[in-house]
Amino acid sequence: MTRDSATRDLLNGLPEFEPGWVWLVGAGPGDPGLLTLHGVNALRQADAIVYDALVDQRILDHAPDTAELIYAGKRGGKPSPTQRSISLRLIELARAGKRVLRLKGGDPFVFGRGGEEALELTGAGIPFRVVPGVTAGIGGLAYAGIPATHRDTNSSVTFITGHSVTGEVPDNLNWNALATGAPVIVLYMAVKHMPRIAQRLIDGGRDPQEAVAFVSNAATEKMTVVECTLAEAGSVAASVEPPAVIAIGPVVKLRSALDWVGRMEGRVLDPNPFGQADRDVAS
Repeated sequence: MTRDSATRDLLNGLPEFEPGWVWLVGAGPGDPGLLTLHGVNALRQADAIVYDALVDQRILDHAPDTAELIYAGKRGGKPSPTQRSISLRLIELARAGKRVLRLKGGDPFVFGRGGEEALELTGAGIPFRVVPGVTAGIGGLAYAGIPATHRDTNSSVTFITGHSVTGEVPDNLNWNALATGAPVIVLYMAVKHMPRIAQRLIDGGRDPQEAVAFVSNAATEKMTVVECTLAEAGSVAASVEPPAVIAIGPVVKLRSALDWVGRMEGRVLDPNPFGQADRDVAS
Protein backbone atom coordinates (compact mmCIF):
# COMPACT_ATOMS: atom_id res chain seq x y z
CA MET A 1 0.00 0.00 0.00
CA THR A 2 1.38 3.41 -0.97
CA ARG A 3 1.36 6.40 1.34
CA ASP A 4 -1.25 8.17 -0.81
CA SER A 5 -3.55 5.14 -0.82
CA ALA A 6 -3.18 4.77 2.95
CA THR A 7 -4.13 8.43 3.38
CA ARG A 8 -7.14 7.95 1.10
CA ASP A 9 -8.25 5.02 3.22
CA LEU A 10 -7.99 7.12 6.39
CA LEU A 11 -10.01 9.91 4.81
CA ASN A 12 -12.59 7.57 3.32
CA GLY A 13 -16.01 8.21 4.82
CA LEU A 14 -15.14 11.63 6.25
CA PRO A 15 -17.59 14.47 5.49
CA GLU A 16 -17.94 15.92 2.03
CA PHE A 17 -17.10 19.62 1.83
CA GLU A 18 -20.07 21.05 -0.03
CA PRO A 19 -20.02 24.25 -2.13
CA GLY A 20 -21.26 27.32 -0.30
CA TRP A 21 -20.12 26.06 3.10
CA VAL A 22 -17.46 27.50 5.40
CA TRP A 23 -15.40 25.17 7.57
CA LEU A 24 -13.66 26.72 10.57
CA VAL A 25 -10.62 24.50 11.09
CA GLY A 26 -8.00 24.49 13.83
CA ALA A 27 -4.49 23.79 12.52
CA GLY A 28 -2.93 23.14 15.93
CA PRO A 29 -0.10 25.04 17.64
CA GLY A 30 2.65 24.55 15.06
CA ASP A 31 3.76 21.03 14.24
CA PRO A 32 1.92 19.96 11.03
CA GLY A 33 1.57 16.47 12.54
CA LEU A 34 -0.93 17.87 15.04
CA LEU A 35 -3.43 18.61 12.27
CA THR A 36 -6.48 16.34 12.54
CA LEU A 37 -7.78 14.03 9.82
CA HIS A 38 -10.84 16.27 9.53
CA GLY A 39 -8.44 19.13 8.89
CA VAL A 40 -6.60 17.26 6.14
CA ASN A 41 -9.93 16.24 4.63
CA ALA A 42 -11.03 19.88 4.56
CA LEU A 43 -7.78 21.06 3.00
CA ARG A 44 -7.95 18.50 0.21
CA GLN A 45 -11.44 19.63 -0.85
CA ALA A 46 -11.24 23.40 -0.33
CA ASP A 47 -11.65 25.92 -3.15
CA ALA A 48 -10.54 28.90 -1.04
CA ILE A 49 -8.41 28.89 2.12
CA VAL A 50 -8.35 31.95 4.38
CA TYR A 51 -5.44 31.29 6.72
CA ASP A 52 -3.76 32.88 9.73
CA ALA A 53 -0.16 33.93 10.31
CA LEU A 54 0.74 30.98 12.53
CA VAL A 55 -0.27 28.27 10.04
CA ASP A 56 2.75 26.25 8.89
CA GLN A 57 3.32 26.24 5.10
CA ARG A 58 3.52 22.44 5.16
CA ILE A 59 -0.10 22.34 6.26
CA LEU A 60 -1.13 24.41 3.24
CA ASP A 61 0.68 21.88 1.03
CA HIS A 62 -2.27 19.52 1.59
CA ALA A 63 -4.46 21.86 -0.46
CA PRO A 64 -5.05 21.25 -4.18
CA ASP A 65 -3.09 23.39 -6.64
CA THR A 66 -6.36 24.98 -7.73
CA ALA A 67 -7.21 26.31 -4.27
CA GLU A 68 -7.07 30.06 -3.73
CA LEU A 69 -4.84 30.90 -0.74
CA ILE A 70 -5.82 34.10 1.07
CA TYR A 71 -3.60 35.38 3.88
CA ALA A 72 -5.48 36.91 6.80
CA GLY A 73 -2.80 36.97 9.48
CA LYS A 74 -2.97 39.27 12.46
CA ARG A 75 0.39 40.22 13.97
CA GLY A 76 0.80 42.75 16.75
CA GLY A 77 2.07 46.14 15.60
CA LYS A 78 1.81 45.27 11.90
CA PRO A 79 -0.86 46.12 9.31
CA SER A 80 -3.53 43.44 9.54
CA PRO A 81 -7.00 42.86 8.11
CA THR A 82 -9.84 43.72 10.44
CA GLN A 83 -11.98 40.98 11.90
CA ARG A 84 -15.00 42.41 10.14
CA SER A 85 -13.25 42.34 6.74
CA ILE A 86 -12.25 38.70 7.25
CA SER A 87 -15.80 37.69 8.11
CA LEU A 88 -17.19 39.55 5.09
CA ARG A 89 -14.66 37.83 2.82
CA LEU A 90 -15.76 34.42 4.11
CA ILE A 91 -19.38 35.30 3.36
CA GLU A 92 -18.52 36.62 -0.09
CA LEU A 93 -16.59 33.50 -1.05
CA ALA A 94 -19.31 31.18 0.24
CA ARG A 95 -22.02 33.05 -1.65
CA ALA A 96 -19.92 32.58 -4.78
CA GLY A 97 -20.40 28.84 -4.31
CA LYS A 98 -16.90 28.04 -3.09
CA ARG A 99 -15.86 25.54 -0.46
CA VAL A 100 -14.34 27.99 2.01
CA LEU A 101 -11.82 26.85 4.59
CA ARG A 102 -11.04 29.26 7.42
CA LEU A 103 -7.76 27.89 8.76
CA LYS A 104 -6.72 29.11 12.19
CA GLY A 105 -3.77 28.33 14.44
CA GLY A 106 -4.61 26.27 17.52
CA ASP A 107 -8.34 25.79 18.05
CA PRO A 108 -10.91 28.11 16.40
CA PHE A 109 -12.94 28.46 19.59
CA VAL A 110 -10.09 29.04 22.08
CA PHE A 111 -9.12 32.73 21.86
CA GLY A 112 -9.27 32.34 18.08
CA ARG A 113 -12.33 34.47 17.26
CA GLY A 114 -13.91 31.47 15.62
CA GLY A 115 -17.08 32.11 17.57
CA GLU A 116 -17.28 35.64 16.20
CA GLU A 117 -16.86 34.42 12.64
CA ALA A 118 -19.41 31.65 13.14
CA LEU A 119 -21.95 34.18 14.41
CA GLU A 120 -21.37 36.36 11.34
CA LEU A 121 -21.89 33.33 9.11
CA THR A 122 -25.09 32.45 10.95
CA GLY A 123 -26.38 35.98 10.52
CA ALA A 124 -25.67 35.80 6.80
CA GLY A 125 -27.35 32.42 6.41
CA ILE A 126 -24.09 30.64 5.53
CA PRO A 127 -23.83 26.99 6.64
CA PHE A 128 -20.65 26.14 8.52
CA ARG A 129 -18.82 23.34 10.28
CA VAL A 130 -16.28 23.58 13.13
CA VAL A 131 -13.21 21.34 13.17
CA PRO A 132 -11.49 21.64 16.57
CA GLY A 133 -7.71 21.82 16.78
CA VAL A 134 -5.04 21.28 19.42
CA THR A 135 -4.81 24.53 21.38
CA ALA A 136 -1.39 25.99 22.25
CA GLY A 137 -2.24 26.13 25.96
CA ILE A 138 -2.25 22.33 26.01
CA GLY A 139 -0.32 21.11 22.95
CA GLY A 140 2.30 23.87 22.98
CA LEU A 141 3.03 23.31 26.65
CA ALA A 142 3.23 19.55 26.08
CA TYR A 143 6.00 20.10 23.52
CA ALA A 144 7.85 22.07 26.18
CA GLY A 145 7.49 19.20 28.66
CA ILE A 146 4.89 21.00 30.76
CA PRO A 147 1.59 19.18 31.41
CA ALA A 148 -1.43 21.42 31.89
CA THR A 149 -2.52 19.20 34.77
CA HIS A 150 -0.74 16.70 37.00
CA ARG A 151 -2.13 14.59 39.85
CA ASP A 152 0.44 15.83 42.38
CA THR A 153 0.02 19.52 41.63
CA ASN A 154 -3.35 20.60 40.26
CA SER A 155 -6.84 19.41 39.45
CA SER A 156 -7.78 22.66 37.72
CA VAL A 157 -6.27 25.10 35.27
CA THR A 158 -7.30 28.59 34.17
CA PHE A 159 -6.83 29.87 30.60
CA ILE A 160 -6.61 33.63 30.16
CA THR A 161 -6.08 35.90 27.16
CA GLY A 162 -3.47 38.57 27.78
CA HIS A 163 -5.22 41.30 25.84
CA SER A 164 -8.77 42.42 25.18
CA VAL A 165 -10.45 43.54 21.96
CA THR A 166 -8.82 46.95 22.46
CA GLY A 167 -5.36 45.38 22.72
CA GLU A 168 -5.01 46.28 26.39
CA VAL A 169 -4.97 44.06 29.49
CA PRO A 170 -8.54 42.76 29.97
CA ASP A 171 -10.28 44.96 32.54
CA ASN A 172 -13.39 42.79 32.84
CA LEU A 173 -11.61 40.08 34.81
CA ASN A 174 -11.44 39.64 38.57
CA TRP A 175 -7.66 39.45 38.80
CA ASN A 176 -7.71 38.90 42.57
CA ALA A 177 -9.92 35.84 42.12
CA LEU A 178 -7.81 34.59 39.20
CA ALA A 179 -4.64 34.95 41.23
CA THR A 180 -5.75 32.38 43.78
CA GLY A 181 -8.49 30.53 41.91
CA ALA A 182 -6.41 27.76 40.29
CA PRO A 183 -2.96 26.27 40.94
CA VAL A 184 -2.05 26.67 37.25
CA ILE A 185 -2.67 29.63 34.96
CA VAL A 186 -2.01 29.55 31.21
CA LEU A 187 -1.80 32.87 29.39
CA TYR A 188 -2.29 33.43 25.66
CA MET A 189 -1.06 36.55 23.83
CA ALA A 190 0.28 38.07 27.03
CA VAL A 191 3.97 38.80 26.40
CA LYS A 192 3.46 42.52 25.75
CA HIS A 193 1.43 43.04 28.92
CA MET A 194 3.23 40.59 31.18
CA PRO A 195 4.67 43.28 33.51
CA ARG A 196 1.16 44.48 34.39
CA ILE A 197 -0.36 41.00 34.47
CA ALA A 198 2.36 39.60 36.75
CA GLN A 199 1.93 42.53 39.15
CA ARG A 200 -1.84 42.11 39.21
CA LEU A 201 -1.47 38.44 40.07
CA ILE A 202 1.06 39.18 42.82
CA ASP A 203 -1.14 41.96 44.20
CA GLY A 204 -4.00 39.45 44.19
CA GLY A 205 -2.08 37.01 46.39
CA ARG A 206 -0.05 34.92 43.95
CA ASP A 207 3.38 33.84 45.24
CA PRO A 208 6.07 36.05 43.63
CA GLN A 209 8.45 33.07 43.67
CA GLU A 210 6.10 30.80 41.74
CA ALA A 211 7.53 29.15 38.63
CA VAL A 212 6.78 30.65 35.20
CA ALA A 213 7.65 29.40 31.71
CA PHE A 214 7.48 31.36 28.47
CA VAL A 215 7.13 28.94 25.54
CA SER A 216 7.90 30.83 22.34
CA ASN A 217 7.04 29.42 18.90
CA ALA A 218 5.60 26.35 20.61
CA ALA A 219 5.65 23.01 18.78
CA THR A 220 7.91 24.32 16.01
CA GLU A 221 11.59 23.97 15.17
CA LYS A 222 12.12 27.48 16.56
CA MET A 223 10.61 26.70 19.97
CA THR A 224 12.41 28.22 22.93
CA VAL A 225 11.51 28.03 26.62
CA VAL A 226 12.51 30.59 29.24
CA GLU A 227 11.85 29.83 32.91
CA CYS A 228 11.76 32.37 35.73
CA THR A 229 9.70 33.36 38.76
CA LEU A 230 6.51 35.38 38.68
CA ALA A 231 8.39 38.30 40.22
CA GLU A 232 10.87 38.19 37.33
CA ALA A 233 8.31 37.56 34.58
CA GLY A 234 7.64 41.21 33.78
CA SER A 235 11.27 41.97 32.99
CA VAL A 236 11.95 38.60 31.33
CA ALA A 237 9.06 39.16 28.91
CA ALA A 238 11.04 41.89 27.16
CA SER A 239 13.43 39.26 25.79
CA VAL A 240 10.74 36.77 24.70
CA GLU A 241 9.81 36.53 21.04
CA PRO A 242 6.06 36.31 20.38
CA PRO A 243 4.03 34.29 19.77
CA ALA A 244 4.35 32.66 23.15
CA VAL A 245 2.17 30.82 25.61
CA ILE A 246 2.93 31.36 29.31
CA ALA A 247 2.49 28.82 32.08
CA ILE A 248 2.36 29.80 35.75
CA GLY A 249 2.34 27.25 38.53
CA PRO A 250 3.93 24.08 39.90
CA VAL A 251 3.62 22.15 36.63
CA VAL A 252 6.46 24.28 35.25
CA LYS A 253 8.88 22.45 37.56
CA LEU A 254 7.99 19.17 35.85
CA ARG A 255 9.77 20.35 32.72
CA SER A 256 13.14 19.34 34.18
CA ALA A 257 11.94 15.71 34.01
CA LEU A 258 9.50 15.82 31.10
CA ASP A 259 11.36 17.84 28.46
CA TRP A 260 11.12 15.09 25.85
CA VAL A 261 12.18 17.44 23.05
CA GLY A 262 15.27 18.28 25.07
CA ARG A 263 15.99 14.60 25.56
CA MET A 264 15.99 14.12 21.79
CA GLU A 265 18.44 17.01 21.55
CA GLY A 266 20.71 15.47 24.18
CA ARG A 267 19.80 17.48 27.26
CA VAL A 268 19.89 15.64 30.60
CA LEU A 269 16.59 15.41 32.46
CA ASP A 270 15.95 15.46 36.19
CA PRO A 271 14.09 12.31 37.36
CA ASN A 272 12.80 14.05 40.52
CA PRO A 273 11.75 17.61 39.68
CA PHE A 274 10.22 18.22 43.12
CA GLY A 275 13.18 16.70 44.99
CA GLN A 276 10.95 13.97 46.38
CA ALA A 277 11.77 10.30 46.74
CA ASP A 278 10.81 7.96 43.93
CA ARG A 279 7.37 6.50 44.39
CA ASP A 280 5.43 3.71 42.80
CA VAL A 281 4.09 5.13 39.54
CA ALA A 282 1.14 2.76 39.77
CA SER A 283 0.06 4.07 43.17
